[in-house]
Amino acid sequence: MTAARFDHERKRMTYTVGYIVGSLSRKSINRTLAVALSRLAPPDLRLTEIPIGELPLYSHDHDASYPAVAREFKDAIEAADALLFVTPEYNRSIPGALKNAIDWATRPYGSNVLKGKPSAIIGASPGPISTAVAQQHLKTILSFTDSPVMGQPEAYIQFTKGLIDEQGDIQVPSTAAFLTEYLRAFAVHIRRHHDMSDIQPR
Repeated sequence: MTAARFDHERKRMTYTVGYIVGSLSRKSINRTLAVALSRLAPPDLRLTEIPIGELPLYSHDHDASYPAVAREFKDAIEAADALLFVTPEYNRSIPGALKNAIDWATRPYGSNVLKGKPSAIIGASPGPISTAVAQQHLKTILSFTDSPVMGQPEAYIQFTKGLIDEQGDIQVPSTAAFLTEYLRAFAVHIRRHHDMSDIQPR
């Protein structure tokens, strides 16, 4: 295959994005947002949920005998090309369930599946500042886990009545356009990091 043909094929690659919803509620507005993002995603991104609701509270005691549900969770992260965190804001930070999931993903020591995994953060809230503070906390955590987080654009969605219909479609054109561009930027972020990993010396 020629270099030009290889570059063309890379541009057409489809990346699997595992999305993690920080809320455990089945009626979560962030889960509704995640579904809407799945419908808006460009052809080169395939979004699939990585559930966290069945994970027990992490304890170092589990490291010697990892629970099956935690192994499945880490396997799902490893199988994804990138991660999208869709999180609410609880008490000016991320939900405990999401922090617990991240702890599982990085343990036992030396088996951090977030390392090098390109990621992005988005969140919805009824309030005008949305999930800005929670997202900043999450960026700090993901930076420590060595997951390269997309810096721009940032996406703080104020969830209002009628924003997303029952089928999961965005009903506000300006929001739909913004989220479409957000996902396109994420695709570029993912491709950039995968291209960089391909040229690293082995």
